[in-house]
Amino acid sequence: MNRRLLLLAPFGVALVAGGGFLAMLRREQAGTFDPRGVPSMLIDRPVPPFSLPGLASSDLRGRPVLVNFFASWCVPCVEEAPVLMDLRRAGVPLYGIAYKDKPEATDAFLSRHGDPYARLARDLPGRVAIDWGLTGVPETYLIDRDGIVRWRWVGPLTPEAVTAELQPLLRRYA
Repeated sequence: MNRRLLLLAPFGVALVAGGGFLAMLRREQAGTFDPRGVPSMLIDRPVPPFSLPGLASSDLRGRPVLVNFFASWCVPCVEEAPVLMDLRRAGVPLYGIAYKDKPEATDAFLSRHGDPYARLARDLPGRVAIDWGLTGVPETYLIDRDGIVRWRWVGPLTPEAVTAELQPLLRRYA
């Protein structure tokens, strides 16, 4: 009997996982799935300590900044590129962290789609992203002048998100 249950366990796990996936697909089809619904444990907490060539946690103090995780292989990152360029033109300090991306691919991406970043770091192994709780790219964080994470946006930034959510927060933390 125990042996039979042990053999059926993988099927039970697959059934539960499949049911969860099916529920997510149905919510997505109905328009009720929100990838931003997963809260960040970093909100209202200091930026996790890190040091990458080009950027360290100590650089994220003194004024509000946006930190944007992106990658050249990320299709939504292409969609967000014009919005980031608009933020740069508006004078918003924006720091980029290339996530698990080859340097030459990152450079080609920025040449092709514009380089909105005042500073650029590369997280090739993805360890910094793990500490930030990254769920995927692109993902953008607003850091206040004291190095505290105040806002997180999962997915490509849109003009609507900038107007409705980000601009009021930039004014608040300016």
